[in-house]
Amino acid sequence: MEKSKQELLVERKKRIADVIALKVPDRVPIWFQDAGFFPAKYAGITSRDAMYDGDKLFAAYKKTFIDFKPDFFFNPGHAIHTPGDALETLDCKQVVLPGQKNLPITQSFQFVEGEYLKGDEYDMFLDDPTWFTISRYLPRVHGALAPLGNLPPITALLLGYYGVPVTAGMVSDEIITAMEKFCQAARSVQAHAGRAAQFIADMEEEGFPLSCGAITLAPFDFIGDTMRGLREILMDMFRRPDKLLAAVDKVTQLTIDLAIGQCQTTGNPGVFIPLHKGSDGFLSDEQFKRFFWPSLNKLLLALIDAGLTPYPFFEGIHDSRLEYYTELPKGKVVGLFDRTDYRKAKEVLGQTMCMSGFMPLSLLQTGTVDDVKAYAKDLIDVVGKDGGFIMAPRGMVDETKPELIKAWFDFTKEYGRYI
Repeated sequence: MEKSKQELLVERKKRIADVIALKVPDRVPIWFQDAGFFPAKYAGITSRDAMYDGDKLFAAYKKTFIDFKPDFFFNPGHAIHTPGDALETLDCKQVVLPGQKNLPITQSFQFVEGEYLKGDEYDMFLDDPTWFTISRYLPRVHGALAPLGNLPPITALLLGYYGVPVTAGMVSDEIITAMEKFCQAARSVQAHAGRAAQFIADMEEEGFPLSCGAITLAPFDFIGDTMRGLREILMDMFRRPDKLLAAVDKVTQLTIDLAIGQCQTTGNPGVFIPLHKGSDGFLSDEQFKRFFWPSLNKLLLALIDAGLTPYPFFEGIHDSRLEYYTELPKGKVVGLFDRTDYRKAKEVLGQTMCMSGFMPLSLLQTGTVDDVKAYAKDLIDVVGKDGGFIMAPRGMVDETKPELIKAWFDFTKEYGRYI
């Protein structure tokens, strides 16, 4: 007899809970990790449609998940976390949207790193990160908020009655317009978040649980991705290492609080953490040990202590980092891996964390059905031995072929059974 959607939901949740706890589930679970713009292509809409029309975006994701039937899914509100109209309203400098600057409307948005925290501004950031954010960071990241750079120091307001005159400098036409733009973008983001919440509830009714209720960054990446940029943060390790470490320490609690707050809102304990600059190709072992790992370890342990499940995405190759991750509590972390040697990962981390990923995106783009099945079989035989493995792609599946995704999922459901 065919199982009901509710029965399938319970079955999938148990399968996922078992594998995370390093128990042997009934079969290898399948995670449609960060489907990105694949649902847009699959449903016949453009990437620009997906970023500017929330109804089309979530309809495309719903069709994709119902058709492919993963065991759990990544929140579209995290994959495409800010609607295009909000970013355009703010004149955001950190992204190029589909249809902008010769970027085709069928392609993903592109992230633009920049030096939004200048090298001589570390002390300003460390002394008062809130004022730095308002008066320096936001005007540089968002063109529409440039007038905030002319705000008078608001600390005078601490004088109470005597500080009221400072408000006169806060009501220029330019600043009022900037705040109106800010509110307009915020309303768009709020509507997007509401659609995402409804989508998650709808998918739960269809029998598909959400994987992660929150997303945060490793503290080193927090500084490197959004504030200093890759070139500058790498130079900071030599030019101003103490300032860099102080800034990393400053944002560590913020990364923790961001994740906990989101999980409290969503009611889901999973926390996705993309690791952009900690791989073998970016940092030496000594640099990783000094600048990256201590704060990441603190973040992971804090989330675990809060009853949450971290999902760090080890982008690139982490072959030389695996021993560090054995320090983590057993059965409390889901590690998503990119190009790390999966045989070595299983050998080193098989008794520490549930592992996911390893499936090459190139194979799902240009391979054959037989190629995909053969690779999936080896992953199941090696990484899936004795449990602790979730089948997933190495990253966003934007350009992959639907027929290869289906063959991959179908094969995993047939061959990946333990009982």
